[in-house]
Amino acid sequence: MELWPWLTAALLLLLLLVQLSRSARFYAKITLYCALCVSASTVAAVVCLLRHHGRTVENMRIIKWFVVKFKYVFGLRFEIKGLQKLEVDHPCVIISNHQSILDMMGLMEALPERCVQIAKRELIFLGPVGLIMYLGGIFFINRQHSRTAMTVMADVGERMVRDNLKVWIYPEGTRNDNGDLLPFKKGAFYLAIQTQVPIIPVIYSSFSSFYNPKTKLFTSGTIKVEVLDAVPTRGLTVADVPKLMDTCHQAMRTTFLRVSKTPQENGATAGPGSQPTQ
Repeated sequence: MELWPWLTAALLLLLLLVQLSRSARFYAKITLYCALCVSASTVAAVVCLLRHHGRTVENMRIIKWFVVKFKYVFGLRFEIKGLQKLEVDHPCVIISNHQSILDMMGLMEALPERCVQIAKRELIFLGPVGLIMYLGGIFFINRQHSRTAMTVMADVGERMVRDNLKVWIYPEGTRNDNGDLLPFKKGAFYLAIQTQVPIIPVIYSSFSSFYNPKTKLFTSGTIKVEVLDAVPTRGLTVADVPKLMDTCHQAMRTTFLRVSKTPQENGATAGPGSQPTQ
């Protein structure tokens, strides 16, 4: 029996569903995004191994080259203000808000030279994606075991000073799409004070005007990105962590609420809790 007529019919039915159903469009785009992540990671891993022969922060340039192309597939634009503040030649801790699986695209848009991230240990087991993260020099922590996590953070502090690295951390600790910022965890601030390096906050506007898993919305849109002034930590001690954390949280929250009220490309207003129209 010929399979081509059945395959053609199935493809046409799928295309029809994507055109008629918002849920179908959403899941089709998520599937495409995951497929791009896996395929780009596979190719990038080969390039990294051929170019640098193993794990090094220099591989982040290659990873960035691949990922920044994703925005064209999904019709996304990034408008970044203050990017030059990340172009420093000394170690620092960069902190930003964390909204969804799409954050990787935003991170790569702003990623400066010699910058690595801290990620949960489970991600290293994601096949080609975990491999490319490892090759890029990303630090993995086991958040279920606090002693192990503290040991890794201590090692990160030594490495970032010794190798002149910038470390990017999501201080909320988990994805958050509730239209506001979650309370921050202390790790990033302990790290900055331990190494006496500045903290640079980066804020991404709400994705809710074009991406909302609850309503199965995934369209094109514009993400506003704002890099704030560096917050110095020289002379601070562990006793100053709560105040430092509160200062950064207030500054980032104020900026997040402001940039998220900016009208987005698809005509919706991305304010906290807003329900966009399509």
